[in-house]
Amino acid sequence: MPGGRRVAAVTDARFDVAAGECLALIGESGCGKSVLASALLGLLPGNAQTAGRALLGDLDLLAADERTFARTVRGRLIGLVPQSPAAHLTPVRTVRSQLEETVAELTGVRGRTALREAAEAAAERAAFPVDHLDRHPHELSGGLAQRAAIALALVGDAPLLLADEPTTGLDRDLVDHTVDELRRHVDKGGGRGLLMITHDLAAAERIADRVAVMYAGRIVELADATAFFGTPGPRHPYSRGLLDALPDRAFAPIPGLPPELGALPDGCAFAARCDRASDACATLPPLRGEVACHHPHAALTEAADRA
Repeated sequence: MPGGRRVAAVTDARFDVAAGECLALIGESGCGKSVLASALLGLLPGNAQTAGRALLGDLDLLAADERTFARTVRGRLIGLVPQSPAAHLTPVRTVRSQLEETVAELTGVRGRTALREAAEAAAERAAFPVDHLDRHPHELSGGLAQRAAIALALVGDAPLLLADEPTTGLDRDLVDHTVDELRRHVDKGGGRGLLMITHDLAAAERIADRVAVMYAGRIVELADATAFFGTPGPRHPYSRGLLDALPDRAFAPIPGLPPELGALPDGCAFAARCDRASDACATLPPLRGEVACHHPHAALTEAADRA
């Protein structure tokens, strides 16, 4: 940053996504979720620095060069459903032309008739109406633009689908429809995984097998989705606060604000907002037993023992 200042946008993120699984990465806006997605796709700004490994099969994404990303990764190994589909689509070209170009590039289909049929099949796969294919992006509703982006992301049958806030700006019915489409893609393919980055906890509950919670650039909890959204619930106090803030739960906001990523405390970044904090929180808690907290809530086995 200017003046030599550094921002730790993502630190010590450790997780995996298995074939046939959906991992929902959740957290408040600004916690580093989209920066993490950009790192996996080689889309970080030029002043960003990375360390560690991000393995997709035998390929280390953090060590890959732009040629590898352009020719091997994007669209082929990782399909992207972008956060802002209307901005992602080329404004001066129809959806059909963009789909046909993507089909030709990723599948090798050639010939005007074959490309037209393949583009229409890709649109139907994402529930995008074929009679809207000859429209430009500005002629689409938010929901249709989202489906167009999903259709483009699915063309290459990539083993990993990365959906970055795929439900932003959609009404509840379209949210449910969108996440159901993404889930079908994972279930139908068998060997495909889905990393869905979202702050929409209702969508995460609907689609996820596991949940990763990010706060101030760190993964603070990894959990089975059924236990996370049900009983015994999340173990990290921040994760509990996210659920308690939902209108259909306690509807109670988490007090305070997240810390600045450029001025993180030495200890637990959530301590200043946490009613369970103690002197121990002055030291950084490691991710131990799938939760990074000195005072986590009881695990399922502990809850069962007390019952």
